[in-house]
Amino acid sequence: MSKRQERQRFIRYWQEQTGEKQIDMHKVAEFAKKKGWQMPTPPSEIDLLAKQFADDAKAESGINKTTGRPYRVYHALPVNGQLNLFVYVNIEDATPRQMRMSLVNRREQMVSDGVHIKDDQDHWNAINPNEEQIDLPMDLSLDIDIRRASDEQGETG
Repeated sequence: MSKRQERQRFIRYWQEQTGEKQIDMHKVAEFAKKKGWQMPTPPSEIDLLAKQFADDAKAESGINKTTGRPYRVYHALPVNGQLNLFVYVNIEDATPRQMRMSLVNRREQMVSDGVHIKDDQDHWNAINPNEEQIDLPMDLSLDIDIRRASDEQGETG
């Protein structure tokens, strides 16, 4: 059993023991510690600071001089196909290959989220046949256009 599966199993155990329906992961972790669960090694100071830099890089935006719209300055690029290791490139310095890789990677994250949403929606609808069925459209084009338009209105209005 993987570490992930062990933690998933423990979450169910915690629910059985507490009877709580909403799961506060801090409560689960405290309960696990009391039960003798091996605590993870905290990240190093360098790891923590690197994560802060990465978070701040993701949050930095500039303004497109042509459209007046914001854009993300730094773009994450996976290192040699690894899922959890990234380097960053400033959009001004990105090659077409790097920019495409970053944008495709972010789009793939959206697709993965959409697959999970659809699967969750289908399951909930199946186990709740007497409730009003939830049917969210997965084509986000209109939503994106509306959000961009409302952002523009908020800036000028």
